Amino acid sequence: MSKLPGNAGVAVLGDKSLEFYRDPVSFCRQRVDKHRGRVFQSRLLNRPTVFVCSVRGMRELLWEKSNMFLKDPTDLMTNMYGDTVVTTNGEEACLLRLSLTSLFTGSCLESSRDYITSVCERCLKDLSLSRQPKCIYSAFKSLGTELVLGLFLNVQAEEQPELFQEITHLCTLHWHGLISAPVNVKVPMWSSGFSTALEARAKLMDIIKDKLENDKQGFVGTLGSLPLPNSSSASQHLLLFISALIPKALASLLTSFTLALSGNEQEETRRRAMADPDYLQRVQLEVQRLWPPFIGGRRIAEQDSSIAGFHVPKGYGAIYISHSVHRDPEVFEQPDNFLPERWSGRNAGQEHLLCSFGSGPRSCIGSKLTEVFLKEVCMYLLKHYDWCLDPPSQDLEYKWLPVSRPANPPTISFTRLDQTRSDGNHTC
Repeated sequence: MSKLPGNAGVAVLGDKSLEFYRDPVSFCRQRVDKHRGRVFQSRLLNRPTVFVCSVRGMRELLWEKSNMFLKDPTDLMTNMYGDTVVTTNGEEACLLRLSLTSLFTGSCLESSRDYITSVCERCLKDLSLSRQPKCIYSAFKSLGTELVLGLFLNVQAEEQPELFQEITHLCTLHWHGLISAPVNVKVPMWSSGFSTALEARAKLMDIIKDKLENDKQGFVGTLGSLPLPNSSSASQHLLLFISALIPKALASLLTSFTLALSGNEQEETRRRAMADPDYLQRVQLEVQRLWPPFIGGRRIAEQDSSIAGFHVPKGYGAIYISHSVHRDPEVFEQPDNFLPERWSGRNAGQEHLLCSFGSGPRSCIGSKLTEVFLKEVCMYLLKHYDWCLDPPSQDLEYKWLPVSRPANPPTISFTRLDQTRSDGNHTC
């Protein structure tokens, strides 16, 4: 085995966390160019860490050697959500996954479709009404929030507006705990972001526990009846499912979808995607490849191992970088170009090489439901609207943490297709 390229530095002084979090894409691109390879080492969170930017390395980390690289038990996700299918390891993680899988497949998945369709109709039917450009990321995040609170908690915006707004606000505060330094400080007139997040978590847990005790319908009722390891497991997982994590991921992908297909020059792509579900899937795969909502995921080496032929000592961190993996030129020709056709050509049947939502035995348990969300929203947009950037010239440079999206929220004007046809011209 070869020695890892790069330098893990020395404790504290050699840490590159700030540089990485400031711009993870540039951080990795510079080092890939410098080392002429897509696997290298540096120091992240004051731990020697191997950065995995290749498809081969990702497959080894998340599939072939997943039992050697474990979730970090000190990760912020554990502080914010407790012991869940996302944060646990070993047999406990396997048993949780086995118990929860039924909630996201088969009849449970099918029963969600009508609600998803109704939320799409309610949230998207008036996009063109004001004739003013829309901040699409905010609009899609609101839609995602309605979807998760209605499906997972039986709280719908129209029926329980006050409770819906309270939970939405608490979820936003709770989310800040994932992007704040884990310092629990509270003094008169001021609390740290992490402290505020923990307070929000406690209030959310009270609402969730009340729901689990008194609501026996839908997802809540089914989750409460599952054979989970302890009495707090159901509430911790429900907190995970209703958190801001899912709406932000949906908003990220839907924003990238509308940007990729905006304007008159993409009209043919929109029409083809509307008419052909297989082509729409290829478009969505390409959006996910180029603009994954999350930058990646982190593991800890449980024993001496290797990745892509490089020795990884026990105790090293290992982080796969979705953006870089998805642009591995050995697998994806013209990796920086938006080419949906690649998924019916050279990369046909290779959807498993994407890692936007993880991959392998620890991949996102709700990925199928996420696919349904995205397909319903995208199809609604395609069937009802044309759209374009408004104003036409905008800075679309992406920020990648905590969720990928343009740093300056883009605005888009929507025109209903029936209006476009009756007027006989386009507004874009």
